[in-house]
Amino acid sequence: MRLFFTLLKRELGGYFASLSGYVVIASVQLLLGLSFYSLVSVLNQEGSETPLAEFFYETLYFWLILLIATPVITMRTFALEKYSGTYETLMTAPVGDVPVVLAKFLGALGFYLVMWTPLLGCLWVIRQLTGDPSALEPGAAAGTALGILLLGCVYISLGCFTSSLTHSQIIAAMTSFAVGVGLYLLSFLAPSVSTLPGWFPKVLVGMSMMEHMRDFVRGIVDTRHLVFYASLTVFFLFLNCKAVESRRWK
Repeated sequence: MRLFFTLLKRELGGYFASLSGYVVIASVQLLLGLSFYSLVSVLNQEGSETPLAEFFYETLYFWLILLIATPVITMRTFALEKYSGTYETLMTAPVGDVPVVLAKFLGALGFYLVMWTPLLGCLWVIRQLTGDPSALEPGAAAGTALGILLLGCVYISLGCFTSSLTHSQIIAAMTSFAVGVGLYLLSFLAPSVSTLPGWFPKVLVGMSMMEHMRDFVRGIVDTRHLVFYASLTVFFLFLNCKAVESRRWK
């Protein structure tokens, strides 16, 4: 357990010890700032009964941050180790494959959560400007935070898996981005097939990222959503572990 926390500290610290980590944070804050400006402009021009958390979730900025930042965060997890030649040294340490995978996953997830933290401040400022306490309800804020965490778990685990398949960080990021966009685009396909008979349309509707997140930003925590995100996260982590174990077959 002590070695696991050492690995976790190493992974999390690696993001703040490199320039790329600060570039990611700065880029995300730029997108959050643009989203903040967009919200303020809309509220100044016309009133809206839509809760702030739901309004932000429906903007393109939210999904841009999720789809672009997570591949960049996770591309270094395994690919950099392989490229720099430290991968074999790491994997011969007295720790199993699963703790290594979890340490890298949790380290990337921790950085991901730090990256999103200023969002709560932006929403609070807008609530103060509107003077309407109901604009940002505690339940909606908590649900939004939970949804961002669960979405992050899915996309971070996906990124770690793709990074474990290659020596190139660019290829890892591009693969993760492509698969992540594919999952996101299913959200637009789901409404058009929801009325069709059969099990396949139901599967597509059940995999809609936007539908799951919509309940969270409204403060609704449904166990179906929790199971969905948890299942995808465990699935990608399982594939990640198998990819790491594959070195023994070579």
